[in-house]
Amino acid sequence: MDLRDLTYFETIARTGHLGKAAELLHKSQPALTKSIQRLEESLGAQLFRREGRRIKLTEVGDLLLQRGRQLQLSIAQTEREVRDFANGQIGTISLGCSASMAEHLLPQLTSFLLEHAPELRLKLSIGQDDMLREALGSGRLDAIICPLNAEDANLLTFPILQDEAVVVASADHPIFSSDIDIMALSRYRWVLPGDAVASRRWIDEAFRSHQLPAPTVQIEANAVSLLPRLIAKTRLLSFMARETLVSGRWQSTLREVPVQETTMARTVAVSVRAHGYLAPAVQLMVELLKTDGKRFFSEV
Repeated sequence: MDLRDLTYFETIARTGHLGKAAELLHKSQPALTKSIQRLEESLGAQLFRREGRRIKLTEVGDLLLQRGRQLQLSIAQTEREVRDFANGQIGTISLGCSASMAEHLLPQLTSFLLEHAPELRLKLSIGQDDMLREALGSGRLDAIICPLNAEDANLLTFPILQDEAVVVASADHPIFSSDIDIMALSRYRWVLPGDAVASRRWIDEAFRSHQLPAPTVQIEANAVSLLPRLIAKTRLLSFMARETLVSGRWQSTLREVPVQETTMARTVAVSVRAHGYLAPAVQLMVELLKTDGKRFFSEV
């Protein structure tokens, strides 16, 4: 099996169209057809079936696509490991961090890393936890820092610290003028992240467990940095890390809505792929976070 044929196969599978794949790969359609024929002959099985103008994977093709991606990820990791070893350099860290943690962790962490490894290169990605886990699993990120989710056998995860997510509102919100309980929360509309995010699923379930409908979401936003401004300017409720609420800039405009049933205790953790190559720089960072991760929150 030729790795170049495998690359062509993945592009054809992704586009579902031989012509589009040819444009992306800068190859002729006959050349791609011959590439697929070579793969099918070596495997003794059909990889695609035609449906109208498009082509779709057979079951064998789908299996090859999954295994092919794993193989290419392994090759990329091997190439990177050899380069790091040959260059004797500490290398690059592609780090993902949840938006709720980024402001309170990354400045101190990156400052410490650069002080001890001046040649280190950092590629930082800020996003919601579901997107970060997908990027880590696909090899686009070396490590992620986000609230701990369900155990994943494909990841190695190390707790850093405990924090809480709480319901928040503008300081002059009418909810503070009467008794506050989970029933009162259900009377107002919300701004929340998408339902693939763990904190959104948790708050939805907190309401359902009390025989209440899930919060009515008027604005769905995955940009956590936007939430405090939205909440301060509207009558919407939201759900965010307590660290964000108590930071100096928001103390006068936002307030916690104190309801025990909607206070979420969670563990912030650093995760890496269980069987992936870790560059020396990534190993250094993970070890720092494992042994004394709380220190990087001390200046919040």
